[in-house]
Amino acid sequence: MQDVVDKVGLPKALLAYQGRVISLMESTAVEVLFVEKSRRIGLTWGFAAYAALKAAREKAAGGMDVMYISYAQDMTREFIDACAMWARAYSLAAMEAEEFLFDDKSPDGDKSIQAFRIRFASGFEIIALSSAPRTLRGKQGIVMIDEAAFVDNLAELLKAALAFLMWGGKVIVCSTHNGFENVFNQQIQDVHAGKLPYAHVKIDLDSALQDGLYERICFVTRKEWSPEAEAEWREKIIKFYAAGADEELFCIPSQSGGAYLSRALIDARMDPEIPVIRWTPPKGFVDWQKHVREAEAKAFCEEKLKPLLDKIERSWRSCLGQDFARSQDLSVIHPMLVTGNLMRRTPFILELRDVPFTTQEQILFYIIDRLPRFFHAALDAGGNGAYLAEATRQKLGPSLVSEIKFSQDWYMLNMPKLKDAFENGYIDLPRDDDTMGDYRLLQMTRGVAKIPENVHTIGADGHKRHGDSAIAGALAYFASNQDSGPIGGEPWARTRKRAARWLNSCRP
Repeated sequence: MQDVVDKVGLPKALLAYQGRVISLMESTAVEVLFVEKSRRIGLTWGFAAYAALKAAREKAAGGMDVMYISYAQDMTREFIDACAMWARAYSLAAMEAEEFLFDDKSPDGDKSIQAFRIRFASGFEIIALSSAPRTLRGKQGIVMIDEAAFVDNLAELLKAALAFLMWGGKVIVCSTHNGFENVFNQQIQDVHAGKLPYAHVKIDLDSALQDGLYERICFVTRKEWSPEAEAEWREKIIKFYAAGADEELFCIPSQSGGAYLSRALIDARMDPEIPVIRWTPPKGFVDWQKHVREAEAKAFCEEKLKPLLDKIERSWRSCLGQDFARSQDLSVIHPMLVTGNLMRRTPFILELRDVPFTTQEQILFYIIDRLPRFFHAALDAGGNGAYLAEATRQKLGPSLVSEIKFSQDWYMLNMPKLKDAFENGYIDLPRDDDTMGDYRLLQMTRGVAKIPENVHTIGADGHKRHGDSAIAGALAYFASNQDSGPIGGEPWARTRKRAARWLNSCRP
């Protein structure tokens, strides 16, 4: 394909995001591709460029039939017209587009769907259907489902389309969103959760503009481009879509409010045997002399944490997550154990309130040094948390520490995985009302599960909470999915000392 692309100047004809999607479609590593997109960014036109090249190839060069499916006849007609235009631009031998009836066999009898077709000299063809077929049995090639969130019974259509993969085909599913509960968005969430091994691309209005969408619009409409004109056009489009702008332009599914995890689901994962340890040092503790502070913190660790750490099964791997706070909110450390069957067990959760930076470091390192087969820490590195995250990185090395600065993308990619762990029973928590309240604070906000900034609960101690243990749990689960760390059966501190002794013995 690349020689043809270079010959006709395809990179100049397509915008960067169109080219990226086509590259994924052409990649042998990608069998199924999901694309969530803004309205009217020309992605269908890019699909047509790929379809014409794919169907025009000989079989030995990877040629295949291409089937395009959408919910509206005008979209299928537009797609076929675009394919014909690209075929002429490529100087490919192709028959004129024709209209015909596509026979769709079903248990209820025969059904005919109005369709359009272009046949190529290669023997392959492009077929565009204005309705979702009930079955694709006996077909081979590439299936493109455009505006998938709006087709009838997407789940059944996907089931039929995936059969194309058996003979080397591909499935491309592209759409603007149509609600949070729509099958299209559910599939996207499963991709983020790692439940589906599909490729994924998101192209909202701003990313399309960054890649030159409005400049192309100006070129086609013969208008002069300027940054001011682009900003004005963007604002006009957003006002036009009004309340629907988030969904139509920015890939944020609507009707996405409410708690992310139900009370019943959280309760089902709670175990009364798992303790929550809470510590608030004495008033004025921050001003105590250093050696006195360290002695007080060590006494707390020896009394409250050591018995719990000593009880941990030494063959299990361990990791942890920490949501950091100094004075306003809680600092929560959530150790997590990965068992032989990949369950994530919680030995305890530690909540610290108004604990100085250096004391938090002392306590965190006390825990890490005594966890068995420790392999990763995921720490809140935003604001004041950057100090402790950096200190931990210096102690363990960069491969064993993830310094997390929370973003929309981080929540989007990792919260579905946490939810999947709850739904499938891979994780457990203390049976604790404050912990329940923290996880119930996770809300869908602009299509992403996170803790709303200005929402708090009141804990049993009368102090405000901001979902701190839920964030620590999300970080711990993130850490549990990382590939890093020692694999021996000893705690990290002992393994580190033995490694140091070995290195010293190697020196001349």
